[in-house]
Amino acid sequence: MALDQSSRYADLSLKEDELIAAGKHILCAYKMKPQPGHGYLESAAHFAAESSTGTNVEVSTTDDYTKNFDAIVYHIDEANEEMRIAYPIDLFDRNVIDGRMMLVSFLTLTIGNNQGMGDIEHAQMYDFFMPPRAIQLFDGPAKDISDMWRMLGRPVVDGGYIAGTIIKPKLGLRPEPFAAAAYQFWLGGDFIKNDEPQGNQVFCPAKKVYPLVYDSMKRAMDETGQAKLFSANITADDHFEMCARADFILEAFGPDADKVAFLVDGYVGGPGMVTTARRQYPGQYLHYHRAGHGAVTSPNSKRGYTAYVLAKMSRLQGASGIHVGTMGYGKMEGSKDDRNIAYIIERDSYTGPAYHQEWYGMKPTTPIISGGMNALRLPGFFENLGHGNVINTAGGGAYGHIDSPAAGALSLRQAYECWKAGADPIEWAKEHQEFARAFESFPHDADALYPGWRDKLGAAAHK
Repeated sequence: MALDQSSRYADLSLKEDELIAAGKHILCAYKMKPQPGHGYLESAAHFAAESSTGTNVEVSTTDDYTKNFDAIVYHIDEANEEMRIAYPIDLFDRNVIDGRMMLVSFLTLTIGNNQGMGDIEHAQMYDFFMPPRAIQLFDGPAKDISDMWRMLGRPVVDGGYIAGTIIKPKLGLRPEPFAAAAYQFWLGGDFIKNDEPQGNQVFCPAKKVYPLVYDSMKRAMDETGQAKLFSANITADDHFEMCARADFILEAFGPDADKVAFLVDGYVGGPGMVTTARRQYPGQYLHYHRAGHGAVTSPNSKRGYTAYVLAKMSRLQGASGIHVGTMGYGKMEGSKDDRNIAYIIERDSYTGPAYHQEWYGMKPTTPIISGGMNALRLPGFFENLGHGNVINTAGGGAYGHIDSPAAGALSLRQAYECWKAGADPIEWAKEHQEFARAFESFPHDADALYPGWRDKLGAAAHK
């Protein structure tokens, strides 16, 4: 049996509203289940001890001052496997150079050794609360979607849907076909991102492909009279390598370097990579790709943290945009209720599953919608979310369009306009050729979402 530390690391008389009002603690809510034979309160207290100043035995080096930094269990609900812990803000590590907070320290304590404790069957953080002082000490985004709207010539408030894609196939294209694929989409769309594995493969060297991509961007801008945006992957193990990639990309895009976002694989690369990009390149939109996050955030997982927590952390770190899934409308895991993942990062005030969070004017993080989306799925997606102020990167939804990637891009934009107009998609398709052809391009989705579409749409779906 572990040492019972509940007398020191638990105080169920503490009131959550008073802790929040005082502003001296970061609060974390977990779903936690002890191993059989271990009491709930004792296990919760052991979890708090391991997350802060304690260990599994009494140690002679503890003094009264140290106890000021104990993490305290202040709420448990054993029937619902609910545990909440208050962490003193001064417990967390600060930068030597500027005194600011760091996400690695937050994770080290709140999702650290406690994930492997023998008396805990599982524990998953599903929400956390940052007091005003902590919000002040995190970087937050340098750029947000309003910067993209400005470049696209749109209003900087409610500038609307940004039609994007991912170069497909995700691997295997040489530089010339890669750049050609970008050009074809940009004739109809706004935004292209590297797929997350694309970087500097031997068959597609970065120093060859990026100048060609920029040439495609310039030609598309000339032909359409519209600005175009590109999100370039700078992910690397080594921060110097990451910066070398970023510097080359900015040089390659030259006078249009402001139209380049930097994509980082923030989950597999970790907070250090995200913060390096945020601090070294504050002039660029920081695109947080979360590949791999399902290892801990999946609804099937009972450890680590949820996708909601991941998104909330990304805003603190300074992500300009983060992938938030498709809320059950695409190919990835998720449900309609996942819209709260978008709301916590884009709003200045939001009540999550456990805590109300004020952001005090910290710039928002854009929801990036990706994973099996196409024009037919978008109207329902927008209806569920309640707005279209997102970046949507539809790979197959653009390159799988029966006519061309440019037509695919236009079909996505038309789907947004359809939803915005409150129109019936079948009727809208009769007047919008690219959207109509999406029915023919994705017949399985059309059958599922719009039964009888062939008879209703008739010749409009065919050229």
